[in-house]
Amino acid sequence: MSLSEDELIARYFAPLAGAAGLALKDDVARLTPPPGRDLVLTVDALVAGVHFFAHDPPERIAAKGLRVNLSDLAAKGATPLGFLLALAMPPDVSPAWLEAFARGLGADARTYGCPLIGGDTVKTPGPLTLSITAFGSIAPGRMPVRTQARPGDLLYVSGTVGDAALGLALRRGATPTLSEPYRAHLLDRYLLPQPRLGLAAALRHAHAAMDVSDGLVGDLAKLLRASGVGGELDLRAAPFSDAARAWIAAEPDAIEIAATGGDDYEVLAAVPPDAALGFEAAAAQARIPVQAVGRVREGEGLNVLGLDGAPARFARGAYSHF
Repeated sequence: MSLSEDELIARYFAPLAGAAGLALKDDVARLTPPPGRDLVLTVDALVAGVHFFAHDPPERIAAKGLRVNLSDLAAKGATPLGFLLALAMPPDVSPAWLEAFARGLGADARTYGCPLIGGDTVKTPGPLTLSITAFGSIAPGRMPVRTQARPGDLLYVSGTVGDAALGLALRRGATPTLSEPYRAHLLDRYLLPQPRLGLAAALRHAHAAMDVSDGLVGDLAKLLRASGVGGELDLRAAPFSDAARAWIAAEPDAIEIAATGGDDYEVLAAVPPDAALGFEAAAAQARIPVQAVGRVREGEGLNVLGLDGAPARFARGAYSHF
């Protein structure tokens, strides 16, 4: 690629910049939070060969990079304000690839009201790596942190879980007997998360919340440990899609992939029983399905019931990089 860094930024990324980005002509952004609001910040890095496949469509890579960060904001009930992008590009990145990447990034930035406000572009021998830092805002004292789950709270999860991990298994060569629409659904869920920003009003009813990025079982265990409590999870109540259920019915061991695999990017929330109806009503108003899957209890540890109602044990609780 013959463009200089300044030319690259001006051509592909400056058109995406929000006002806080100062037209990407400075080394910093200037972000003023709305009056009386707290800032909420999050960062996620995505690496080719780890979080996506290098030959995936660049529009989808860009969208996934932004959406996994928006999922963190969604789990805190925050409103997006903008994001910073760091992009490390190997030599084979072409102008056509960059144009498609910027197009996908811009489309999602507009859809979710989260403009680009700055970042950095560098060369690397590989692999392709992008890191996004997203900023949001929330009313003071309203953020449902992981540490506040309380005994008796009902445990809810949004959307469906397990689809993305099963989609990744397909990408890696798994050969379940599934219809083409089911395969397409699982593959799409792996590559294109759906950040649940519409749950902001519902999460006002929650004591604690987090996004499910490393698997339902493992992430619930993290929330419980952070809060110093124990919990029960009933996988018979877990919201598995028709595609996931078809795979599990044909291959029962696939339940472990669905329950412990990553990339769901759904919201897990601990809600007091007397607020459950309000939580469910607000989620329904946002047209985001939520399902109660368990309960917080005194003590420590997570007890999991399998699809047969018996205690379930898995080789690993969650996806881990290390």
